Amino acid sequence: MHLVRERLLKGTSLKSTIIGVIPNTRDPEHDTDDLPTLHKIGTAGIAVQVVGSNWPKPHYTLLITGLCRFSVSSLLKERPFVLAEVKQLDQLERYTTPQRDATATDDGELGELSEKFYQAAVQLLGMLDMSVPVVAKFRRLLDSLPRETLPDVVASMIRTSNKEKLQVLDALSLEERFKKALPMLTRQIEGLKLLQKTRKTSPDNEKRVLVRKGTVFPGRQFNLDEEDEDDDGDDTAALERKVHGANMPEAALKICLKELKRLKKMPQSMPEYALTRNYLDLMVELPWSKSTKDCLDIRAARTLLDNDHYAMNKLKRRVLEYLAVRQLKTSLKGPILCFVGPPGVGKTSVGRSIARTLGREFHRIALGGVCDQSDIRGHRRTYVGSMPGRIINGLKTVGVNNPVFLLDEVDKLGKSLQGDPAAALLEVLDPEQNHGFTDHYLNVAFDLSQVLFIATANTTATIPPALLDRMEVLEVPGYTQEEKVEIAHRHLIPNQLEQHGLTPQQLHIPQSTTPDIISRYTREAGVRSLERKIGAICRAVAVKVAEGHTLTKTETLTPENSKQHGDKAAPPELPIVIDHIALKDILGPPVFEMEVSERLTLPGVALGLAWTPLGGEIMFVEASRMEGEGQLTLTGQLGDVMKESAHLAISWLRANAKTYQLTNMVGGSDPLEGTDIHLHFPAGAVTKDGPSAGVTIVTCLASLFSGRLVRSDVAMTGEITLRGLVLPVGGIKDKVLAAHRAGVKRVILPKRNEKDLEELPANVRANLDFITATNLDEVLNASFDGGFPGVSSTRAHPQLTSKL
Repeated sequence: MHLVRERLLKGTSLKSTIIGVIPNTRDPEHDTDDLPTLHKIGTAGIAVQVVGSNWPKPHYTLLITGLCRFSVSSLLKERPFVLAEVKQLDQLERYTTPQRDATATDDGELGELSEKFYQAAVQLLGMLDMSVPVVAKFRRLLDSLPRETLPDVVASMIRTSNKEKLQVLDALSLEERFKKALPMLTRQIEGLKLLQKTRKTSPDNEKRVLVRKGTVFPGRQFNLDEEDEDDDGDDTAALERKVHGANMPEAALKICLKELKRLKKMPQSMPEYALTRNYLDLMVELPWSKSTKDCLDIRAARTLLDNDHYAMNKLKRRVLEYLAVRQLKTSLKGPILCFVGPPGVGKTSVGRSIARTLGREFHRIALGGVCDQSDIRGHRRTYVGSMPGRIINGLKTVGVNNPVFLLDEVDKLGKSLQGDPAAALLEVLDPEQNHGFTDHYLNVAFDLSQVLFIATANTTATIPPALLDRMEVLEVPGYTQEEKVEIAHRHLIPNQLEQHGLTPQQLHIPQSTTPDIISRYTREAGVRSLERKIGAICRAVAVKVAEGHTLTKTETLTPENSKQHGDKAAPPELPIVIDHIALKDILGPPVFEMEVSERLTLPGVALGLAWTPLGGEIMFVEASRMEGEGQLTLTGQLGDVMKESAHLAISWLRANAKTYQLTNMVGGSDPLEGTDIHLHFPAGAVTKDGPSAGVTIVTCLASLFSGRLVRSDVAMTGEITLRGLVLPVGGIKDKVLAAHRAGVKRVILPKRNEKDLEELPANVRANLDFITATNLDEVLNASFDGGFPGVSSTRAHPQLTSKL
């Protein structure tokens, strides 16, 4: 290191680049830090290139060109680097002048030796593969170099022991050098002949046995002297066998064989060797024709699905239909389903359960936040670090071509400069195209038609229409309270007990307590919060059980220390039953109150129903009025559609003010005259939009203008028009379930939404009173106790007198 830093890097003259190179004869067994005894003969060389870096620690790579031999006369100093006096042994002129004609050189024994040596070298060359770069270089050197340099060149290229090489280096006279190098050459030829007899090897393998790779004389690169892999030929042959055995289609096989041919001609040191090798390995591993056999027993499938999941009838029916059709027709394309529903209702777990029912492999691909199309399709192989996409990777992982693929959170795909992954999914999820899905990395078509794709999403609003069109959308609604109680006792409580190391003999949550946990401590469509609350109960009980254990182990209870510990010291009576009091102790005071009626104590408040991706919710609409100039103020983070609904409601009420005897603050017939109105939609921080609050706003304002209270057990939804018609809206099932959860007794819906009530569970339908309305008159009559009579309804007939 000192030599490089102080002489090679700082020196400016040509002389400072010449250094002596001496073979390392240090004995590994008796290794010391001291300088080993220097070998008496070395090579003078010019440092042509110094490459290095100081990080993480200083290191250098030198490229040295050899000049001539020298012998060490005396050592001058050892620190900081070795300096010695040397004597030049070879005449450089001999190497630099062109060859003299044969008569002058080929005299006597030396001429004979050199001729013999040359012939042997030519013979060896004839047995090697000329397409290999190292062999071609050997051929050129043999033709262009003077004969006397041949022993050195051959000794440096042929694989032989270090000891023999040192003998060639130490041979000072040419005769001696030829004599030492010739046996090495003949031994290689003999070995090669023997090899050809025993193994009918390809020229490629012979080259690997004989020729050492790396840069050869005269430019020799230090520390790049690689070892050869003798079994590499076998490796390529094994790969070729695998390619033929992979049962791939004709097009893919053709490309693989072409790549294999290139691989054989490529030296291993080329970076492309590894890339091609990886590509071929992937092609071999892909399940071109491996598939699992479907379990087509419908009765067993139904039992399995019912055991895994309670409710979810629509999803189960679709899976059983698929199984039935598979029984009748074997070559059915895999369906592409999309489960849409609020979080925590079991969309992902039902996908896993479907795979188990069918007896197929399952693979989940999380698409949330993916914003690069090459995540789906892979990168082209021209890029460094290219990889196949998630689809091909998943197939490689499962090892069969008919798995169940779950594309999780397909509605949360991003978009970026790297392309739109949703557009890349179009090809994957189209049954007409995906039999020839082309990954950029593979660059050959792969058949995805047997894969059963299941996508999950919380809402279809953010899925591009073209992608949504390719999928069969199955709505997964939220659970009713009864379904949640069932799920808690069938799945959640046993699961949480097992996770917390408790048994049913230690903790008992009775059927009467579970509805309380569901209604007072959670408000959600799914069951995730419920599971967390049950987990909290288990942890609290685990503490009690553990305290009881430690106490009984460490001390026996005497009346004295019982008083000292207080009542808590006694081990709890098992099982610990969770009642309402225990529930309050563990989970704290109830978070949600069931009754909503107490909010409706003033005129100008009505209860609406809203849909969110997390399930349905109840929503209050509040209105107040004060003296002013007839302005309307809207608050509560409303979208444009909702603001328009409020203006529609005001206009309709003003137009019909006389009919319904609506007045302003001083009793005038125009409710807005001299009055400002403020409409507010709690909660103020939640963004709201959509037309379905129309009827709620009308009812709320009608209550304000008439001074009457809206019934406290009524919730409503529906879009309105300027003529007073009620138009249908979406999300009815979720909205009605939310009303049911909130303890509402009567729900007002648009007449054209009657069909959606069939999807509701029977017990919810029985508990609620549904009023279907076609116009606002019916809505107002149902919203107020004793109806909402208009003047027109009593005097309708006398007004119909003809004016003709």
